[in-house]
Amino acid sequence: MSKERARRRAAREADQERARAARARRVARRERRRSWVRVLTPRLRRGRTGRLRRHSRGERAAIVLLTAVAVAGIWSFVDDLALRLALVVLLLLVLPAIVVIALDRR
Repeated sequence: MSKERARRRAAREADQERARAARARRVARRERRRSWVRVLTPRLRRGRTGRLRRHSRGERAAIVLLTAVAVAGIWSFVDDLALRLALVVLLLLVLPAIVVIALDRR
């Protein structure tokens, strides 16, 4: 009777050890996969890093609103289509310089 229990206990412990080893392999594989995903995914920068983050939400809204008003003014007061397009393109090219001159805090 004692030998039978010892044999069953040894079989049960062997099964548990196999299950533990299989789980350890799964966990190790998952950790390797996660580490590769961490290596391959780009990191997002937090804080004030982008070009648009330099200005507050109100300043950005004012920039967009005034640009839209200027484009609407160009389209309503200028008759020639080629001149309209040229002025809008010129406005969009000069807009970053205007924003830096008007809102730069440095």
